[in-house]
Amino acid sequence: MERGEAYGFSAAMSGAFLLSCLLFAAINRHQRGPYMDEVFHVPQAQAYCHGRFLQWDPMITTLPGLYLASVGVVKPAAWLFGWTGSVVCSAAMLRFINLLFSAGNFYLLYLLLFKIHQKNKSHHQCFEKLSHSRRTHLPGLSSLPQKPQKQLVAFKSYCFCR
Repeated sequence: MERGEAYGFSAAMSGAFLLSCLLFAAINRHQRGPYMDEVFHVPQAQAYCHGRFLQWDPMITTLPGLYLASVGVVKPAAWLFGWTGSVVCSAAMLRFINLLFSAGNFYLLYLLLFKIHQKNKSHHQCFEKLSHSRRTHLPGLSSLPQKPQKQLVAFKSYCFCR
């Protein structure tokens, strides 16, 4: 990663996280209890938080991964910071876990875009090298009309640049 890209990513990540934190604070200030489908998910996550892993609400059709991840983050944080009582598994704390996951998703999206960009960059460089080799190493091709030349270079780049 180049220095400019690192600064750009840091700025974008910081800005997105700051905006998410501001939205998080505003929503939690106005909506303290479970809202919409949280009516099902918050009690289920709280049951997991209290160690009742065999309890399951039949209205929930999703897998328990987020509940397990929430317990894996909340319990160590509660132990580390000395939190007790209703704060540990509150709706706000569980929403905060989603905020952390959104930051992780932002980073994963960046990694995917970086990987795709690098792949396209290397493919483009390979295409340029093959296009140049068409003119220098295969001089007989210069007598072909332009369209078949481009098709041949595209075929070579498909075969050799993957």
